[in-house]
Amino acid sequence: MGDSSKASTVNQLLAVKRSSGKSFNEIAAETGLTNVYVAQLLRRQAQLKPETAPKLQAALPFLPEELIREMMRPPTRSYHPNMIQEPLVYRFHEAVMHYGESLKDIINEEFGDGIMSAIDFNCSVDKVKTVDGQTRVVVTFDGKYLPFNEQKSENMASRQAG
Repeated sequence: MGDSSKASTVNQLLAVKRSSGKSFNEIAAETGLTNVYVAQLLRRQAQLKPETAPKLQAALPFLPEELIREMMRPPTRSYHPNMIQEPLVYRFHEAVMHYGESLKDIINEEFGDGIMSAIDFNCSVDKVKTVDGQTRVVVTFDGKYLPFNEQKSENMASRQAG
């Protein structure tokens, strides 16, 4: 799917959401998905699974069948290069760069040498109030731990006897 085709599909999907009058949180509650995953689906950054399609159709009854079919195709996961200039997105980038080494140190200390998957991953955004009444944003990244492996010749499929 080309950039203009994807942009057109995303615009249509977001228009259906707007016409529903529902928030990402409301759609998430009706589908059993996270609010971020609902947004990813509507931005064509995630694939709609067949078992979830009826729930999404129930939550967004004006969602046309052709868009459902398109959402069930594997998406091209990408972003516009200028997205980093959007202030909210840039703050996330800045936070990861600022805290990145410390997060890596703690993950390595707690789990060993490895990474947090962004594939086997859940993400959500929550709004909370502090005891003094301040509104706070809570972003949860919940990713599977993947250890780096020692690369041994004997483990390479290409070197195994057929």
